[in-house]
Amino acid sequence: MFEPPDISSHLLREEGEVIVDVVDKHWVAYTRPIAVGLVAFLTIVVSLFVSVKIAWVLLIVALVLGSYALGKSLSARRDRFVITNMRVFRLHGVLSTNLATMPLSRILDITVQKPLVGRMLGYGHFIFESAAQDQGLREIRYVARPYDRDLAIQRVVQRSGLRGRRLG
Repeated sequence: MFEPPDISSHLLREEGEVIVDVVDKHWVAYTRPIAVGLVAFLTIVVSLFVSVKIAWVLLIVALVLGSYALGKSLSARRDRFVITNMRVFRLHGVLSTNLATMPLSRILDITVQKPLVGRMLGYGHFIFESAAQDQGLREIRYVARPYDRDLAIQRVVQRSGLRGRRLG
């Protein structure tokens, strides 16, 4: 449960599928859970110096905050976006594992959003447009080096011959 999901079991090895890139969440995705965890810790410390009548309420608040922080941290840790020579897919989930996949041929457009903080810290978000109306792989958030990852996808698409070659 605490380890990242096993990617290799989802590869189509007999079809020649190989991993081009595995994208972990940027460290910024962990800042909110860490901040909430620190608030939970400080709440526990404060509960040591107040009356028992108030301390149990603070301990319950700390437990809720700590559980939230742990859940969000695990969720970020177990979220993997994978680029292969045949498709892109995302494995995520803490208690259960969800798989969303999109063949390279279905990718119509990739938008890379880099908010101001993302430009300063080196992360962005992918938004995929595909030929399918309803898709499980629409937005991938907190991607480190998003332009490099976008170029990796574009190279794989170009090498696979799914897009027409430009004549120079």
